[in-house]
Amino acid sequence: EKVAIKTMKRKYHSWNEVMDLREVKSLKKLNHPNVVKLKEVIRENNRLYFVFEYVKGDLLGLMRDTADLFSEAAVRTIIFQILQALAYMHRNGFFHRDLKPENILCSSPDMVKIADFGLAREIRSSPPYTDYVSTRWYRAPEVLLRSTNYSSPIDVWAVGCIMAVSDVT
Repeated sequence: EKVAIKTMKRKYHSWNEVMDLREVKSLKKLNHPNVVKLKEVIRENNRLYFVFEYVKGDLLGLMRDTADLFSEAAVRTIIFQILQALAYMHRNGFFHRDLKPENILCSSPDMVKIADFGLAREIRSSPPYTDYVSTRWYRAPEVLLRSTNYSSPIDVWAVGCIMAVSDVT
């Protein structure tokens, strides 16, 4: 089976430290066709590796590799899948905080998966949150204005920004 392996840069000295990572907590609880599947977490010699299902590319690469603009139907298909995953995530108590085309895995417009949960937070967690999250182009106004009290709607704003840069014909 082909998989994707993410190597974490910092060292982790205990298994409890690993299990407390937001990325691990969120991905262990989330099981949806449009959320990347975390298959295994490996800690070896204080190095940490995440084993994910393999997806060929990301939305940014697909946008760059497509000679023509996306059709309206393709944009609708992509955005629908992202919104399905977000609705599931938000219902299950998580928001992403870093949605951008590079964090949307896909090999075609017909199969899209949200990835990179390193900045994810639980909706029930208490603010204040950091005011420096997400890539500037996809930041909601409240985050741009440095609010530390925000929640899941910032993900919906990011999806709107992604849709705007998807170049519809």
